[in-house]
Amino acid sequence: MKFSMHNWMRPEPLETTLARLHRFGYDGIEISGEPARYDADEVRRLLDKYEIECWGVVSMMTEGRDLVHPDKYVRLGTIRYMKDCISMARALGGKMFCIVPSTVGKVKPLASPAEEWAWAVEGLKEVAAFAEDNGIAPGVEPLNRFETYLINRHDQAIRLADEVGHGLGVVLDAFHLNIEELDMLGAIHATGSRIIDFHVADNNRRPAGQGRFDWKPLLGALKSVGFTGHLTAEFVLPIDRTPLAVLFERPESEMEFTEADLKFLRDHGSGLISEADYDQATKDSIDHLKPLL
Repeated sequence: MKFSMHNWMRPEPLETTLARLHRFGYDGIEISGEPARYDADEVRRLLDKYEIECWGVVSMMTEGRDLVHPDKYVRLGTIRYMKDCISMARALGGKMFCIVPSTVGKVKPLASPAEEWAWAVEGLKEVAAFAEDNGIAPGVEPLNRFETYLINRHDQAIRLADEVGHGLGVVLDAFHLNIEELDMLGAIHATGSRIIDFHVADNNRRPAGQGRFDWKPLLGALKSVGFTGHLTAEFVLPIDRTPLAVLFERPESEMEFTEADLKFLRDHGSGLISEADYDQATKDSIDHLKPLL
């Protein structure tokens, strides 16, 4: 297994992110699915400069991106968006595409369960077939019930993958498993070879080692099912919004965030993390996990 990290948790220049990952011994990045923001040639140059590989791309399901929206044109636009993410992954030499089917933070359905399931299967068939044609492994990620109502558990993701076909796999996340699964290790074993990516954060969504997870059996379960992909750090540092706070959202000049970025972070219980805190969290995550492999 190798070590990667998402970059959506701190909206900064990509070169800053890659330099940090290189400094702390990471192998790759699972880059934010925002194709319009990145020039593939420039990103490849930076990846080479910092000896970081593009492990893959993660869908950023902000408002207006939703495969199960009642508006047909929202669904069509989301399919087009996901295909663009896949094209970006291919252009950067990536291997996988992590898919969340519906808008993150949308916790109530807008249509019947049967309608939404049919739309999810229909849209993902087109997306997964496109990924298959482009040599990218797609996987659907279950999120906890406080971020989505649609796919929360491994068995739901497997059922969806079965109906979609075209090599659709599953992305598991330790934080979400802890909330939704009766047995985290059992979920890993049951998903088995379908796992294409594994996201790491502790039970409190802090970096691995800063919560109560025993990571050795979790990594052992992944080894036992033959997982050889990346452990992708996706910690979310909380912001203290009380009078106890010493520092509260002090944006730095290098930040490159939009209002949508800031809303996405706040919806995840975070905010604009200082570089020093982010550096330490990035280091802590890999330092805790690496000796356990």
